[in-house]
Amino acid sequence: MNFALHGAISVILMSRRSGAPYADRIEDAGKTLIYEGHDEPRTAECPEPKRVDQPRYSKKGSLTQNGLFWDSVLSYKEGRSLPARVRVYEKIKTGIWTFAGVFALVDAWVEENERKTFRFKLQIIDAESEAKPTRQSRDVIHNRLIPSLVKIQVWKRDKGKCVLCGSQKNLHFDHDLPFSKGGTSLLAENIRLLCAAHNLRKRDKIE
Repeated sequence: MNFALHGAISVILMSRRSGAPYADRIEDAGKTLIYEGHDEPRTAECPEPKRVDQPRYSKKGSLTQNGLFWDSVLSYKEGRSLPARVRVYEKIKTGIWTFAGVFALVDAWVEENERKTFRFKLQIIDAESEAKPTRQSRDVIHNRLIPSLVKIQVWKRDKGKCVLCGSQKNLHFDHDLPFSKGGTSLLAENIRLLCAAHNLRKRDKIE
């Protein structure tokens, strides 16, 4: 979790793999991400972070990343700000993180079972343009999130390279038939790997 990284957009890394350390999940057929907050750092004073409440404040009294995301939600719900934009990256294999889209941070709560943990609700917005959100952006939600299994299929098929130039850097999962023109996110046949340069060059053109 990195809130307003370098004063700009926030970033979170998520994982739904077996054995993932946090209970992140996708709902509403790919429209909504429920992201679990972060644990206390493992230290000599806290050898088992999974046994203690997730912190809103650090030992020095400053806001943790949980606290920063929480306060952002409060500001939005009280009408003092627009929802924070968050770039989401998903771990699909060891060492492989993929861009999942730009999301609006719209809600947060605390769940209490054996300990207290934060949950943050994010809804996908127009990740193609990353347009600055408006108060109407909550209504412009797109079911374009590509399932992890599809990403793994595409990664293997395309050998982890841009299909147009062979680059292995800054790769994106691109809809062959753009989502805005009815292309599906659920079939590997409609998804391919493109480097950032070719992905931006394409936008929503049909090739």
